[in-house]
Amino acid sequence: MTTTPRVNVGTYAKNNNGSEGSWIDLEDHDAETFRDACLELHQDEHDTELIFQDFEGFPREFYGERYLDPKVWDWLELTEDEQELLAVYLEHVNQDGTIDEARDAYAGKYDSEEDWASGYLEDTGSLASVPENLRYYIDLAAYAQDAGIDSVHFAHHNGDVWVFYR
Repeated sequence: MTTTPRVNVGTYAKNNNGSEGSWIDLEDHDAETFRDACLELHQDEHDTELIFQDFEGFPREFYGERYLDPKVWDWLELTEDEQELLAVYLEHVNQDGTIDEARDAYAGKYDSEEDWASGYLEDTGSLASVPENLRYYIDLAAYAQDAGIDSVHFAHHNGDVWVFYR
């Protein structure tokens, strides 16, 4: 992800009066100081009810109008590649997943599902038993579709096919 992880913080009272809130970069805070920073933005209100009006730069699964999942700060500690892996896993495979689950399930990025099927059949030696002149008759798209029913999850993301084993 290339966008700075941030959230637009307002209050219900100000939102009802047309206020758009203010953006807070999550990288500038930890879980403990984040709420204090939000309240400081709206210190002019008595009995402040915070609302997170928008977000960007982190997975939707960590965002809610009334909360941010504390896992977002663990996510911020990951490398950029790990963040992308986890974001794809959460969005397409398991919205409650962890980075360890995503790493364990991840089988690579491919140009297409057929590209994965060809590589998989080659890597497992399954094609070795098929005479070379007959290999072109194998329907790789159908093989990939069947694999997707039981043991493989294909996630289409940014022009690539991400493959995860179940």
